[in-house]
Amino acid sequence: MKIAHLRTYTINSGQMDSWINVFEDNLIPLMEEHGIKIESYWINDEKTQFIWIRSYGNSIDNIEKKESAFYGSKWWKENVTFVRSHLSHREIKLIQTT
Repeated sequence: MKIAHLRTYTINSGQMDSWINVFEDNLIPLMEEHGIKIESYWINDEKTQFIWIRSYGNSIDNIEKKESAFYGSKWWKENVTFVRSHLSHREIKLIQTT
């Protein structure tokens, strides 16, 4: 079994390119450093939503441990306001493989 989050972010108008740069250049490496795997990511046709899956391994207990390390990192603390300035809405669903 694999535990993951299906995340849908609504990106502020005109900020999709900046968001993708931050995501690919900073967030992916940082999450992977803390054991959070980015399975895949997409944008919708209107380029207003960013949809992605990040996984935590085979135990729901991993979520808190790995997210705590990620959100406690120096880079995240220094850049959280900038990162979140791209987002107007977040929807997060816990999913698992069957």
